[in-house]
Amino acid sequence: MRKNSTYEVFQRSLITARRNKNLTQAQLAVLLNRPQSFVCKYEIGERRLDVIEFIEVCRVLSISPEIFIREMINQS
Repeated sequence: MRKNSTYEVFQRSLITARRNKNLTQAQLAVLLNRPQSFVCKYEIGERRLDVIEFIEVCRVLSISPEIFIREMINQS
């Protein structure tokens, strides 16, 4: 999958959000009721999150999707 700079910012922001909560990929995957490979694949860009998956990740990380996107846009 070809990456673009905006999606790379999105990926880095998701990784940062997970790390800020002191969670490993495996720990986040358990909270999402998904395999660890799910988290790994979206973090490395092998797969993309749809909007429902993104909202679920935000919910589990206790972050606002709106604020996350606003901050991500400011970084790109």
